[in-house]
Amino acid sequence: MPPGAAKLTGIAVVSAHGAVVKDADGNELLDFAGGIGALAVGHTPETVVTAVKTQAEALLHMCAIVATYEPAVELAERLNRLAPGAFEHRTVFMNSGAEALETAVHICRSYTRRQGVVVFDGAYHGRTNLTLAMTSKFNLFKKGFGPFAPDVYRLPCPNLYRRPDGMSAEAWADWHVRQLDHSFTAYVDPSHVAAVVIEPVMGEGGFLPVPAAFLQKLRALCDQHGMLLVADEVQSGMGRTGRIWAIDHAGVVPDLVATAKSLAAGMPLSAVIGRAEVMNAPHPGGLGGTYSGNPLACVAALKTLDILTDPAFLARATVLGERLRGRLLAIQARHPNLVGDVRGLGPMLAIELVKDPVTREPWMEATQALNAATLQRGLITLRAGLYSNCLRLLPPLNISDAVADEAMDVLDQSVDAVAASMGRA
Repeated sequence: MPPGAAKLTGIAVVSAHGAVVKDADGNELLDFAGGIGALAVGHTPETVVTAVKTQAEALLHMCAIVATYEPAVELAERLNRLAPGAFEHRTVFMNSGAEALETAVHICRSYTRRQGVVVFDGAYHGRTNLTLAMTSKFNLFKKGFGPFAPDVYRLPCPNLYRRPDGMSAEAWADWHVRQLDHSFTAYVDPSHVAAVVIEPVMGEGGFLPVPAAFLQKLRALCDQHGMLLVADEVQSGMGRTGRIWAIDHAGVVPDLVATAKSLAAGMPLSAVIGRAEVMNAPHPGGLGGTYSGNPLACVAALKTLDILTDPAFLARATVLGERLRGRLLAIQARHPNLVGDVRGLGPMLAIELVKDPVTREPWMEATQALNAATLQRGLITLRAGLYSNCLRLLPPLNISDAVADEAMDVLDQSVDAVAASMGRA
């Protein structure tokens, strides 16, 4: 494999269940990377595995644009009922989050007969040419891969941690809300915009929850000017924030929502769900793909949704988030000169490491060292953030308190070790 497809760890995995991964040497590790957010229900949940085995004996593949099969129909019906908004929905299946976002843009352009796409600072939407144009982080994802798709306009988005000195988080968020009217004059006119695409909680951007007032203002502007609001819930959806959709926390209903990752417990499946009148705009044959809505992935998603939509599961995810946040805040209190911020929504949590708590200068090297330290102690974690200086937590949302505490003990010890090695003990 080429070096461009680099690995974040040197682990060779042979099996996994729940939150535990076993490597080729027989070591067991706790997985708080979760397939980069694809395993909200953990590794190999029994009901999902059984459904995939049963389906594999009946139908491995057919291609959903050649013929129809029940798992795809059942899943589309279920997602239509589950999507935000009290209106008629339609669902189209793809394979990945990037494909879902690109498909959402195609649908919006077809419906509005406009070309412009508005995205935001810190966004990550995928690795296709269009979604790379929509993605904010240049060096890691975009360097050397241009030219990118045109008609993509990037607007500021409130990062409450990196606000001007002396300004409260509320004032900084309010400033961005007021700035939106200016942005839709200075950067692009609303009459040119087909889609406004935003992650309710930015994933690669550093687990930054977008303030509710900002999302509400976007909804109002879309309504005013005929733009379509697309919620990128690829990482933040499927229970990751304690609700099925992160945007529900803001009380905002998007026109379209894109989902993937934890939708099918790690099987390759994504979906765009939206207003029927919008989704029906593309001509017959304009949407689809060879593997999109594969029957194995669809039955996996159906069983995954059984777990995710259980009120007890979501309640447990919320409790887990409170427990993890408490431990992270305690780590920050002990290491205020290293851990600049603890943030997230529900159990979707991250810490940001800085060289100076006053200047908030990012410390990418400390984050690399911390991920290495947790791995050495048996906990798999991931970086995030525009400056790659955040450590994010993406555990299964149904882990026990004992497993959560064990992982946080490891993180606690690892922060101590990194702080000591970098003169911040």
